[in-house]
Amino acid sequence: MTVDVLRRPALADRRARLAVAVLFFTNGALFANLLPRYPQIKADLGIGNAAYGLAVAAFPAGAITAGLAAGILVRRFGSARVAVGGTLLTGVGILAAGLADSVVVFAGALFLAGAMDAFTDVAQNAHGLRVQRRYGRSIINSFHAIWSIGAVTGGSMAAAAIALGVARGPHLLFSAVVFSVAACVALRYCLPGPETEAEPVAVTGAEDSAPSPVRAPAAGLRTGWVLAALVLIATAGTLVEDAGMSWATLYLSDSLHATAALAASGYVALVGAQFVGRIVGDRLVDRFGQRAVARSGALIAAVGMGLALAVPTVPGTVLGFAAAGFGVATLVPAAMHEADELPGLKPGSGLTLVSWLMRLGFLLSPPVVGLVADATSLRVGLLVVPLAGLLVLLCAGVLRPRRS
Repeated sequence: MTVDVLRRPALADRRARLAVAVLFFTNGALFANLLPRYPQIKADLGIGNAAYGLAVAAFPAGAITAGLAAGILVRRFGSARVAVGGTLLTGVGILAAGLADSVVVFAGALFLAGAMDAFTDVAQNAHGLRVQRRYGRSIINSFHAIWSIGAVTGGSMAAAAIALGVARGPHLLFSAVVFSVAACVALRYCLPGPETEAEPVAVTGAEDSAPSPVRAPAAGLRTGWVLAALVLIATAGTLVEDAGMSWATLYLSDSLHATAALAASGYVALVGAQFVGRIVGDRLVDRFGQRAVARSGALIAAVGMGLALAVPTVPGTVLGFAAAGFGVATLVPAAMHEADELPGLKPGSGLTLVSWLMRLGFLLSPPVVGLVADATSLRVGLLVVPLAGLLVLLCAGVLRPRRS
């Protein structure tokens, strides 16, 4: 990949950035429309906790099963088309899950939705990184922040539909149609051409700190080690996210005896701080480099959550989860960016591998934390958060520093 023209972002580049933002927004909003409906679906199907747990695990299982094919599809059809096609089929899978009349159909629909979500995830990140190369500075974190906004929007839509007594079918059909139309419109403004085309880089006045698409050749063995380190960095970020999603409320309510309303603030604090970290993350990366930002964030997460677990109080724990969310905000985008730029790999291959293996972390971390919690205590199980921070400190050397 070469740099052939130096210019400021053209109108087409700015439109492409907005189009990618729409794709991230729709991806976050689609599945979030289904999540609040899970209790109703479980009750309507008359299934127990074990069957329900296996059924909802079909979504990450589908993502893991199909995820490695994402790179092939991106090279064959282009990242923008794969992202939009995945969005359309994700909407179909979510609608089918909402209308399922048996646990088998429910799990099968979630499997389809998870597989298509994996395609969309890789493809929209690949296209976002193409746009970033056009800009000549970091913008990938802002896309992930917009995904968070989409998730909040989708959850709010579902909550409103439930409050108004709207049935699952009309609600999820409306969601699928609205976000599918939005994705199709966005496709018109995505970057044309193949994934391997040379991308012009914008002159922004901050070229010294901007990530460059030009990478020196590296030996295959070194590329493998770097890719492994990037997987560990991305997985560390997902471990912290899952700790907040799966265990924060339970830890605050059961172990620290917080009220139900206050217990929910742990996850809210993590997600809110992560959103803030992604909003400011691009500027920090341009100013200090990806390596320094990742190390600083990892230190904030490890120290913040470590202190919260060492001295367990409700306010301290909420602040600890906030520190963890802020600290890991840029890790997944950073790992995806570096993997997409690795030399010696086909376009999309590094990004696909990191995304695929990162999802294994999401799938495996809940039972691991649960086993540790059963053997000792949930407080000990949550040590996974500061340990994830320490892991990033060890691996962050593979990320690029600030260019002088």
